[in-house]
Amino acid sequence: MSSEDLPVRHAEYRVQGMTCQHCVSAVTAEVEAVSGVTGVQVDLSRGLLRVTSGPEVSRTAVASAVDEAGYALVED
Repeated sequence: MSSEDLPVRHAEYRVQGMTCQHCVSAVTAEVEAVSGVTGVQVDLSRGLLRVTSGPEVSRTAVASAVDEAGYALVED
């Protein structure tokens, strides 16, 4: 099975504390560094983080990356 055949997961999270483009850059860089993440989009005005990844990437892994950037996921 090639990497193109692996299931893709799309997840959306709310991020607390982002106020500027630097925040977006920091969150993007940390989440992109998570193994298995293939895409990251951050919507600053809505406080949303969209992550495209393989199925092995957990909410905990994303939350840890966001925390490393200095922000927090909002619990649903």
